[in-house]
Amino acid sequence: MLHGREAEQAEIDRLLAQAREGRSGALILRGEPGIGKTSLLDYAAAQGIPTVRSAGIESEAELPFAALHLLLRPGLALTETLPARQRAALHAAFGLGDGEPADRMLVGLAVLSLLAEESTEGPLLCLIDDAHWLDRASAETLLFVARRLEAEGVAVIFATRAGARDFPAPGLPELTLTGLRQEAAAALVDSRAPDLSPAVRYRLLTEAYGNPLALLELPAVLATEAPGSGPNPLPLTQRLQVAFHGQVSRMPAATRTLLVAAAAAGTDDLATILRAATALGAQLADLQPAQDAGLVHSDGRSLGFRHPLLRSAVYQGTPLAQRLAAHAALAAALVAPEEADLRAWHLASAATGPDENTAAALEDSAERARRRSGYSGAVAAYERAAGLSTDPAARVRRLVAAAETAGEAGQLDRAGDLAERAAAMIGPEHGDDEPATLLRARLDLVRATSEFGAGKPFSAHHRLLTGAEAVRTQDPVRAARMLAQAVHAAWYLGAGELAQVAAHLTTLALPDTEPLAHITRYTVAAIEGRYTVDLRAAAAGARRTGADSPRDLVQMCGAGLVVGQDDQVTDLARELIAECREQGRLALLPTLLFFRAEAETFLGRPTEARLAATEGLRIAADIGQSHWVSQQSACLGYLAALEGREQDCRDLVGQALAAPLGGADAPGATWAHAALGLLELGQGKVDSALTRFELLAEEPAAHHVIGLRTLPDLIEAAVRLGNSKRAEEALQRLEAWAERSGRSWVAALAHRCRALAGPDAEAEHNFQAALEVGGRPFEQARTQLLYGEWLRRTRRKVDARNQLQPALETFDRLDATPWADRARTELAALGVGATARPAAGVLAALTPQELQIVRLAAQGMSNRDIAAQLFLSPRTVGHHLYKAYPKLGVVSRGELAALPLE
Repeated sequence: MLHGREAEQAEIDRLLAQAREGRSGALILRGEPGIGKTSLLDYAAAQGIPTVRSAGIESEAELPFAALHLLLRPGLALTETLPARQRAALHAAFGLGDGEPADRMLVGLAVLSLLAEESTEGPLLCLIDDAHWLDRASAETLLFVARRLEAEGVAVIFATRAGARDFPAPGLPELTLTGLRQEAAAALVDSRAPDLSPAVRYRLLTEAYGNPLALLELPAVLATEAPGSGPNPLPLTQRLQVAFHGQVSRMPAATRTLLVAAAAAGTDDLATILRAATALGAQLADLQPAQDAGLVHSDGRSLGFRHPLLRSAVYQGTPLAQRLAAHAALAAALVAPEEADLRAWHLASAATGPDENTAAALEDSAERARRRSGYSGAVAAYERAAGLSTDPAARVRRLVAAAETAGEAGQLDRAGDLAERAAAMIGPEHGDDEPATLLRARLDLVRATSEFGAGKPFSAHHRLLTGAEAVRTQDPVRAARMLAQAVHAAWYLGAGELAQVAAHLTTLALPDTEPLAHITRYTVAAIEGRYTVDLRAAAAGARRTGADSPRDLVQMCGAGLVVGQDDQVTDLARELIAECREQGRLALLPTLLFFRAEAETFLGRPTEARLAATEGLRIAADIGQSHWVSQQSACLGYLAALEGREQDCRDLVGQALAAPLGGADAPGATWAHAALGLLELGQGKVDSALTRFELLAEEPAAHHVIGLRTLPDLIEAAVRLGNSKRAEEALQRLEAWAERSGRSWVAALAHRCRALAGPDAEAEHNFQAALEVGGRPFEQARTQLLYGEWLRRTRRKVDARNQLQPALETFDRLDATPWADRARTELAALGVGATARPAAGVLAALTPQELQIVRLAAQGMSNRDIAAQLFLSPRTVGHHLYKAYPKLGVVSRGELAALPLE
């Protein structure tokens, strides 16, 4: 019976009831040690739902996927039902196969699919205790799964320490446990220790602060303290450890030895613990006193402590020499090949100084972890191996590997620190395996990435240029990769820095057989504004010479937007997105989906843009890519502004510029300004709109894609405010762009803006020239609207109507409400009856995710194939189809093919 936890139990009951109805959910229980988190997990497990459990173990925190393997072990036979790529990813993560390392998030998708399979016959409950001690690979995977669960009937409950930093889980519901109320605390004490004296009972209730574990364990401590001694100044957790240590100290010596082996083991496997304990002079019979005292429990195969604090108390209260002996005995007891990683860590824990054999074993463990995408564990193993190294060159090699792996794991601060340490150790003796200059270049790349992530693009840019220059002769490919990173840093600095990188790339000697030669040539051409380059040809050349597609080709999409090759960018992004889905490379998708959203927006296809940005935002949020959360949010804000959805626009811009993402300097800041400027221009708030667009016309934003594309908006706002000087400055830049690019749609924009800003006598000629040249749908309709307004002012009503009517139809089709309303107002002024806004089409009723799923289903794809494409579970796909059918007026999958879904 739980005392005083009715509200928490009700929340768990709600989550479990939801799972029984086929809806998934997650909950984080936070609280200090002993507050009752594990008891609430036990309560959940007792509610009759099939349950799988796992827990973080402090000594296993560097073993990749250890906790995840424990959670999934009961259902691993079901991995045979998974798609081949997911099955291989999961097997590789658990060291069960020799496959290629998988995208970490593909492992997450495999876990999602596996849990969906386990819940086919009914709800499933997943309980994860001590989540603050989860190895990072398990934590990231489980959080990804928890965010993606939707319609599988799976409930996931994590229990963790009180601090948000102990187990950060943004986006998931949380419940913070506090101490029991006085009456509940008293009821618990009276039910367990009814014979306490009034004085001890009073002190216990006062000093335990409602902590259930303290209420149960402190009476023995208080009974030994002198009456009237006053409150104990030690923190509650420390007092509990003292209480546990007192219980352990009363055990026989052999029992204490066995308990030390168990506390140090990093595994609950009883056989392993007993082999180590035997080497230390204990045996199975010595376990009985600890069991009788309730300190441990065993089912004959595993051994567990009553509470994690008890494990800690045993370990911390044992003299150092005995702890070292326990680790040495455990290392000797772990002989199976699959136990090599744990054995290496026990050898390291037993080491009292540098030991090259142990360092080599840890380095091997790090390599295995890296191959399994367990990057955080690999970093720890490389770093510890470096500390145990006796050979200076090996020490540096291991520190460099630790720094690079930390960068891959996204631990940028740690990567930078490791790189600094390694760089300080490089000397002349490091020229045998790898020249010192190349080692320094590798570290420069890590340090620059760390600096860029810390908001220091200037220092990152300088370091990358310097590092690339140092190795351009020895290793031009490495130099090219560093300069490619420098392009990214320079993008946030200005056109001058971009030109500087381009100059370095131009003089780099890369043979045509090197994929980067094709990529860098195209990038340089885009930076220099050479619009004759061909994105398709450059991408084909890179692929033909062995580029890692999609990874190496991603940034070509961004370069293509710079030179206005929006249609080619859309095609390439679509191909690369398909490759990411096929290969399970989820981490690249937010970038590609953003580039596709940009291109679709510019091409006048807002529905496609919204689909791409919405999916990109969700994936970026799920896997912690804050850069792309900002960019995708701002892009969606722009699309909301296009439709006149003011509150949505402002909310999305606020999300893009949130303080954790960088505030006013967030990656999505330029798109955010464009979104608010477009919103205010559509609302007639021309003064504030102009201020927004002017920010985009100045460095460091002027060279950004959106900075160039908003020039027509700036010109229109300046003309409407009578600021002819500002309009003319922007127009000259727009006309120069039109001349350089040779793109007809840019020329159409230049003609339209010249009609607005130039002499009135030439306005009609320029409007007509813009319409004859042609342009993208939204911009063509804006030209017709502006021309129609000009014609109405010159009292040419019929001609005005002939422009305004098709503009209105386009605006309505694109849901560009502010511009549609403006066209209706103009038509009404001409005496033309107001055209009712058309009813929303069937697609408008669908969410972006439903539309994606319906389109794929209409192509004949199965739920399982759709799930693999969109990184969902098949059950969730079926759920969304079930919701979409009535919105579309169909009752079966077969009817979807006949619907206009594009």
